[in-house]
Amino acid sequence: MKKIELHYQPHEVEPYINWLYFFNAWSFPPRFANVAQLHDCPSCRAQWLASFDESERAKAQEVQRLYDDARQLLRQLDESVRTHALVGLYEANGSDEDIIIHTDNGDVLMPMLRQQSGDTCQCWADYLMPSSTGQRDHVGVFVTSVDKAMVENAPLPGTAGTHSDEYRQMLSQTLADRLAEATAERMHEEVRTRYWGYARDEHLSIEEMFQERYVGRRPAVGYPSLPDQSLNFLIDSLLDMSRIGVSLTESGAMMPHASTSGLLFAHPKATHFAIGRIGEDQLHDYAKRRNLPPDIMRRFLAANL
Repeated sequence: MKKIELHYQPHEVEPYINWLYFFNAWSFPPRFANVAQLHDCPSCRAQWLASFDESERAKAQEVQRLYDDARQLLRQLDESVRTHALVGLYEANGSDEDIIIHTDNGDVLMPMLRQQSGDTCQCWADYLMPSSTGQRDHVGVFVTSVDKAMVENAPLPGTAGTHSDEYRQMLSQTLADRLAEATAERMHEEVRTRYWGYARDEHLSIEEMFQERYVGRRPAVGYPSLPDQSLNFLIDSLLDMSRIGVSLTESGAMMPHASTSGLLFAHPKATHFAIGRIGEDQLHDYAKRRNLPPDIMRRFLAANL
């Protein structure tokens, strides 16, 4: 078992920000996101602006201003704000639809869901060596977040009287969300190449990481393959999220909201998938394995029923 705690300044994870999702949060189409790939010179910016039809030029100028404000905020916060990651690397096995995590204090059962339609009917437990082999595999568990100060109060320098408090708050929140995801991206790279080390010879560009050309996968809680948000309680029991300032609500939501959590797999054939609809039989079986009443699990899995 290995536990790792990582802390970064914003400039250390800024290269790992996927600006496509930042601009999507502001309702800008994907074609505007390549503003983040420009050389920061007047000529390149002018050429980029001229590449849009006249009907879209005002929107492109708005994108440029938004991107400039975001980078200005990052520079301002670089000395006062940190992003954080907790990672646990454990020996583990798969057993039917369960992941069995072997810790120093005994085994922890982390139940998974299985697809009930399609050709493969995938389950994350399938990507670990079965316990019946008598050999142990490995799995990672992680959580990333940002300092609460970033989502509570992050004034932009030099913008007094020009931006509303609502704008500053939204800019800070959307950027905080991206920094939490960027921290997960950098953390995962370091885990693959250093701490777990199963891909020590990996040499990928940031863009290739966004395209997930690395070996293994990093499914996040709340996403289609891990729809049960209550899994955060199990992750918390393993990592103690409070070590990086993260707390959980009664529903398993993380606070601050700009946080991510999930699992790490090294299997070369691991791929993302969506659980989709499940039947009452799997709901009751899953509830039993989670040691929770079916009615409670029904609330957590409402979108899958």
